[in-house]
Parts: sequence; structure tokens; C-alpha cells
Amino acid sequence: MSGDRGDGFVGVFGAPPQALADAPGRVNLLGEHTDYNDGFVLPIAIAQRTRVAMRVNGRPDCALHAQGQGATVRFTLDAAPSEHFASYVYGCLMLARGRGVDVPGLDIHVESDVPMGVGLSSSAALEVATLRCLRELLRLPFDDVLIAQLAQRAEIEYAGVNCGIMDQMASSLADTTRALLLDTRGLERRFVELPPGTGVLVIDSGVARTLAGSGYNERRAQCEEAARLLGVPSLRDVEDAARLAPLPALLQRRARHVVTENARVLQAVACTSPAAFGALMNASHASLRDDYEVSTPELDQLVALLQQQPEVHGARLTGAGFGGACVALCEQSGIAPAGRRVVAQYNAGGRHGRVLVPPLPG
Repeated sequence: MSGDRGDGFVGVFGAPPQALADAPGRVNLLGEHTDYNDGFVLPIAIAQRTRVAMRVNGRPDCALHAQGQGATVRFTLDAAPSEHFASYVYGCLMLARGRGVDVPGLDIHVESDVPMGVGLSSSAALEVATLRCLRELLRLPFDDVLIAQLAQRAEIEYAGVNCGIMDQMASSLADTTRALLLDTRGLERRFVELPPGTGVLVIDSGVARTLAGSGYNERRAQCEEAARLLGVPSLRDVEDAARLAPLPALLQRRARHVVTENARVLQAVACTSPAAFGALMNASHASLRDDYEVSTPELDQLVALLQQQPEVHGARLTGAGFGGACVALCEQSGIAPAGRRVVAQYNAGGRHGRVLVPPLPG
């Protein structure tokens, strides 16, 4: 795409950029709603990426142009821009300044093919790409973990999303061929090979995640209350679901999902069998549906269709839930045909599903 060479930047600003960087979106294979409970997650990067180009403009303000937004936003670091998408970039620049960086006036161009609003971390990709580009431009001593940490803070403090660290760590450190096992408490991590001969399929349900924000915050508060009642710092510190018995029924269900989901991540790391890994994904979806209650009829239908395909080993919703996408572990050779078949069956009922990963031609 044009952003790889900075052509989009030249078209908007009339001169070539001085720095280019990009970062991928991600899909989470296992470990849903565990990151804000100090737990374990298993994301993998996707092929779609966000590209950022920058140039020092010699002015006191910044000009930000996002491809597809149709306008260039101008702001100074003294006042946050009113446009929501610009708040992610502004937050990254402000946090760099907070670490002593003299951030000059910049022309910034953003171009992305990471699908938005479906749980593939388009915001984390934007934050990480912005910080990577700033690092390249100003030769900053920011390592990839610090970039992820600053990106998370940008989302919390400037975009108003009280997120865990998984998305930004995945965007900053993961690749598209191996999953990233991440302990979100201490940030210890290692790469994990997918079971032999398998790959990842992601299908959008076509249902916007309209309740994801409020539902996410509610679930997070419920987990914190459960941990408080159990007398532990977080639900990560509970390994045996039998310890949850004293909790009220609702909190017991929420906590049971977190405890069993952490166990599933750790079991998956040791899996060499595609069927065993897929069974863990299937169990994860059932837990998200029944104990955590973040699924929808559309997501359940899509997961059921995926699970019926001979090429699919397991499937589950991915992301916060309440809409968005589903992820499946498939035979590598069967990803495209299974994806097309499931989308056709799902859409026959008047829905609007589409394959997101891998991007399919036509």
C-alpha cells in the first residue's frame, strides 16, 4: 500500500516523511477477560497493519491526517484534540513528552487496513505504530515493552478506555506465525508455536460491539469485587475454582470464567494436538457464553457453524464480546474454503458476516 513508501504522506503534505513505522493488529486465541485480572493471554498478530509516517514541520502545532477520515486535524500539545481518533496519537505524544522528550511540531499521516470495531486491536496498532515512528524520528531509547506500556497508558489516560496490557504487548511484540504467551502480571512472555499444520481464521459477525464498553467495565468491576471478597489481590491468585464457592452466584460465575480461562491458556501452551487445542477454544466460548455472559446469539451461531466444519479444530468469540468477531483454529489448507462456506451459511439468514483473517481475495 502507499503508506509503505510514504506516498500517502507526500500526497497530503507535499514532501516525503522523515520516518516510517507500522504495527499489526492482533487476535486473541485464548485468555479472554483475563488480562485485567493479572492473568495469562495467548494472542497472535494478524497480517493487517497500521502505518504511520512523520516529518518535523517547523511549526508549534501538529497536523494529523488519517487516510479515510477526509480531513486533517491540527492540534498543539497544550490542548487535546476534539476528534476521538486523534486522541490516541495525542496521548502517545504527550506520554513521550512526559518522559522528557522534546516533541516538535509534526506532520503525521496514518493509513491502516486493520479492521476497526471488531476486536482486532486497531487502537493498539495505531498507538504502537505512532510510538515506533516517533522513536525512529527522534532516535528515542524506547524498547518494545516500554512502547507497549506507553501505548496502554495513552488508551487509558487519553482515549478513556480502561484496558489491560494485552493488546499493546501483542501489537508491539507478537508476530503472525507464533502465538505470544504473556503473563500480564509480570510481563514475562515467550513465543508458542501453533499446533502443526494449523492456522488462524477470523470472521466478523457483522454485529457492532455496542455494549462492549459498558459491559467490559461492568465485568471488570465484578471481578474486582470477587477478588476483594476472596481476600486476594486479583483473580489470578485463585487456581482452584472450588475456592469460589463462598461468592454470590453472579460473582461466582464471573470468577469461574477467569480461573478456568487462565488454566486453559496454560494447557494450550503444552498442546501439540490441534484437536486438544481446539477443544480448549470450544470450552472457552462456552465459558464466555454461560459464565461471563458476553456472547450474543449471532456470535453463538457463528461459532456453532465454525465448529461444524471438518477443517476447524475449535472456535470461540474473540475480544470483549457483545458482538465483533470469532476466531477458529483450522487446518492450514482449509482456512479459505471453511471461511467462505461459514460466511455463506451465516449470511443466508440475512446477516452480514465476512472473513477478516486471512484477508481473502475477491
